[in-house]
Amino acid sequence: MNPFLAILIVQSTKNFRDKKKYPKGKPSEYKLAKKYHDFIVSLKRNFKNFILIIIGIFSASFGFKGFLLTNDFIDGGATGISLLVAAVTGVPLYILIIAVNLPFVILGYKIMGQRFAIKTALAIMGLALCVAVVPFPNVTDDDLLVAIFGGFFLGAGIGLSIRGGAVIDGTEILAIFLSRKFSTTIGDIIILINIIIFSVAAYFLTIEIALYSMITYIAASKTLDFVIEGIEEYIGVTIISSQSNRIKETLVGKLGRGVTIYKGQGGYAKNGVSKDMDIIYTVITRLELNKLNTEIEKIEPNAFIIMNSIKDIKGGMIKKRPLKG
Repeated sequence: MNPFLAILIVQSTKNFRDKKKYPKGKPSEYKLAKKYHDFIVSLKRNFKNFILIIIGIFSASFGFKGFLLTNDFIDGGATGISLLVAAVTGVPLYILIIAVNLPFVILGYKIMGQRFAIKTALAIMGLALCVAVVPFPNVTDDDLLVAIFGGFFLGAGIGLSIRGGAVIDGTEILAIFLSRKFSTTIGDIIILINIIIFSVAAYFLTIEIALYSMITYIAASKTLDFVIEGIEEYIGVTIISSQSNRIKETLVGKLGRGVTIYKGQGGYAKNGVSKDMDIIYTVITRLELNKLNTEIEKIEPNAFIIMNSIKDIKGGMIKKRPLKG
């Protein structure tokens, strides 16, 4: 980092006074260093997220304007609804992207939190703006190529946005909400939503367009799965760290996740003496993975983390946690 900027941050931190956290006044040098470290970690993570979301927006926009719009093909989910209404009514797509996703942003605020909702709202507005003002060439008029590559670029855009901690398609938010409400799997909800969308497309457009649109959806979903590394909605995380107590408090306090603690021993010891340690296991949704990595990096950048894909779960704090508001 630029030395001048680093000095500026440290000096600003030294001027900080919080009587609740620091009743004696000036915080210790350790707390100053910790605050500076957390700031740097958050800055790097937020910059990386920003780049991923921007690339995702341009990729999805290219899929829209370079392939799908000229042939009236649609996708599944909220983007599919936007494309379908645009094809039927002639309303500009950039308006529909905002209008269709607005309820999902509000829902995301209730179940995922303010930070997620703000990032998602900004990503969706960025997508709408890109679709409205950025010119993209019409790549091809071949129906099969349009279906495959339109889905590819759209799925890549959605996946990169998720990697950046936001979504530009609100279907997953709705699926999480309904799965908690009716005790069904997220996958079943998404399938049901898409069946309705493609059935309506077959009625208002043509069966041929609906069938091609299914190819678009398959290409988009497979690309999205590849980008975010896994088709499952849940991820099991095992964390081995010397700061297990602080990580456990963060998981429970900031992420609202239940944890299981295993008692273990380190197997790599030069002096032959194994060290006892707590091994943390928790289950999160893939939309929370970015936040989890950021919080752990703040505490211990070298923590050993194992992630396993989980098809679905039942019980525990994931399903039983009450929805806010």
